[in-house]
Amino acid sequence: MKERILIIEDDEGIVNVLKRGLTYEGYQVDIAYNGESGLVAARTYHPDLVLLDLMLPGIDGIEVCQRLRAVGDTAILILTARDDVQDRIHGLDSGADDYVVKPFELTELLARVRALLRRTKQDRLPVLTFADLSLDTASRQASRQGRVIDLTAKEYDLLELFLRHPRQVLERGLIFDRVWGYDFGGESNVLDVYIRYLREKLESNNEPRLLHTARGVGYVLREPD
Repeated sequence: MKERILIIEDDEGIVNVLKRGLTYEGYQVDIAYNGESGLVAARTYHPDLVLLDLMLPGIDGIEVCQRLRAVGDTAILILTARDDVQDRIHGLDSGADDYVVKPFELTELLARVRALLRRTKQDRLPVLTFADLSLDTASRQASRQGRVIDLTAKEYDLLELFLRHPRQVLERGLIFDRVWGYDFGGESNVLDVYIRYLREKLESNNEPRLLHTARGVGYVLREPD
């Protein structure tokens, strides 16, 4: 099975053309018709590439792009009717990898999709490491100093997020957005509870702390004090 592609586009005609062409090429295709549902779909399906319209109802494409880029390295290809140079720059500065202006030739778009997927596949590491901690994203197994660490699904998602952004302070809102979904309405201390669970598992053999608190902001994966 080929890679998974998420289309976030409110024009049903364009969606149908894209879905037909991408499905014919063997890709798995998911659809969202606005920015809000697009963010949920990205969190749910973990696409390899996002085809993103800029002019979306509700949350616009620029904000969707910024949110996606803030929490991951998914390839993002912007689709828009805006042909102004400054609009292109704005889109690329927001974190997009490429930019295609409507109307577009399907064959050219598919070529750009293939190029982006080749590039991101080369950049993607199957095993994430930091200090003496490693996470095999294929088997979803973590280990520290050779000790296997059993993780729940949410603990895995949290740890993967930190390992993909080492030494970066991740704000609480960003973590909620990436792991629980931007519209999460659960208890405000659920993140602190899961951080405690992770620390207990990562430090069960009295290993030095890697997950640190950035007071008033969030958490950061960094070297021991």
